[in-house]
Amino acid sequence: MRDGLCHAFVQGGGEQYLSAFALLWQATPIHLSILSALPQLLGMWAQFVSVKISHWFHDHKSQVMWGILGQSVAWIPIALLPVLWPSLGPWLLIAGAAIYFTSTHFTSPAWTSLVTARLDANERGAYFARRSQIMAITGFVTLCLGGALLTLFERLQLHWAGFAILFLTAGLLRGCAIFYLNHVTDTPHAESGNGRTGFRTFFRTGVSKNFRQFLLFSGLMHAAVLISGPFFVIYMLQDLDLPYWQYGVWLAAATTGQFVTLPAWGQFGDRFGNKALLVFTGLLVGVLPMLYLVSTTWPFLVAVNFFGGVVWAGLGLGLANYVIDAVQPQDRAKAVAVSSAVNAVGWAFGTVIGSWLIGTMPAVVQIGDTAFHPVSNLPFIFFLSGVLRLIVSGALLGTFHEPRAVERRAHRRLVWELPLLRELRYVLRRSPTNV
Repeated sequence: MRDGLCHAFVQGGGEQYLSAFALLWQATPIHLSILSALPQLLGMWAQFVSVKISHWFHDHKSQVMWGILGQSVAWIPIALLPVLWPSLGPWLLIAGAAIYFTSTHFTSPAWTSLVTARLDANERGAYFARRSQIMAITGFVTLCLGGALLTLFERLQLHWAGFAILFLTAGLLRGCAIFYLNHVTDTPHAESGNGRTGFRTFFRTGVSKNFRQFLLFSGLMHAAVLISGPFFVIYMLQDLDLPYWQYGVWLAAATTGQFVTLPAWGQFGDRFGNKALLVFTGLLVGVLPMLYLVSTTWPFLVAVNFFGGVVWAGLGLGLANYVIDAVQPQDRAKAVAVSSAVNAVGWAFGTVIGSWLIGTMPAVVQIGDTAFHPVSNLPFIFFLSGVLRLIVSGALLGTFHEPRAVERRAHRRLVWELPLLRELRYVLRRSPTNV
């Protein structure tokens, strides 16, 4: 839990502001695409390497701690190198981010094995939801403080200094997780001897058709999402010209949505299965980017991102927990690495397509006598991303099934078990008008 707390500081005060820092050095949509895609692709290989060399480490904990050390140190070049060589600022930032995310992904398989070995199958959702909730509220506070800090230094005309303080603090706090994890007891890696299998053998014999279809859904969903994902920062800071504090609140709204609903999502997944969770969130996530065509008012954008946080809390939890449930315990590290690789490929394709669309999609669309002309062509790209998300969900959600034995209910009855709606039903039942 304390490791998650440290990571949340880094996510809220570091990762979330990387794109804004890139814009400070005149980053183009191509730079933002690479900043989004390259670290994920390198992270994919880092996870494969992590599994392959896991026997070099005495236990999972020591492997995780080396990865955290790399994450912590990476914030030094991220914060300082663009300041020293401004003309190369976007590329130096990309290089530093690649080191950071590679180290982050290196820890993932070992961390998953370390934690899931201590959890019962029917309590994982609740545990990860609770951990994510703690991270969400910490990230919310950090996001708000980061936006206020950047606004202060913006008024002092020292934008870079605000980012440098934010990033170096993030690196220092991430390193604190080593101290906390040092107190965690772990067992040595199991000796697999002649039973050790490689990724090709695992993918050929250890992966069910069910899991393959899930991977296809997850990879294509990431591709559809990332067509728009990296470019919201351009829309907010350049097209709408929001100050840093309003951008920070917009980011924090999503974190608030996660915090409010993560426990309920965890209980929903434990009780009704992660497949049911993916069905609802996979459809809802397609509607979210379409709403950016409706209005550009800041309160409306904050409200949309709040509900985005609600939906993504469930979708992210479902995607992660389905991987754990769908394979044998001894194959979980490999399954996490394979799933991350598929997602990274989808992530890269999505960002490349999105950057291409920015240069080709018109800024005005005429439908009959009605012309739509938002501040830029980005809302149209957001809308297209939503359409593709709905197509992926509609085509693939029915091709894989829940791997655990869970409580079965018709989807129309499960609607009232969803976060926020469940609370609304409770309030309506207790209303005096219904007595």
